[in-house]
Amino acid sequence: MGDTDDVDQLVELAGERGDFDELRRLAAAGSSDAEDVLVELAAERGDLDELRRLADSGNSDAADVLEELAEE
Repeated sequence: MGDTDDVDQLVELAGERGDFDELRRLAAAGSSDAEDVLVELAAERGDLDELRRLADSGNSDAADVLEELAEE
């Protein structure tokens, strides 16, 4: 990937747009920030499928959010 600042900017823009596809692409390329934003957006939207996908791929934050939602 390119320069870290460029990636950060792409993550920020994708997050603002709610562009899950772009965030997934950036996360797959190694951006932990993109993965964090995915978890945040999925939690805000109640997107359990996305949270499960992230948790299944080893994201502990997504697993924690799923656990919290299950307790509600």
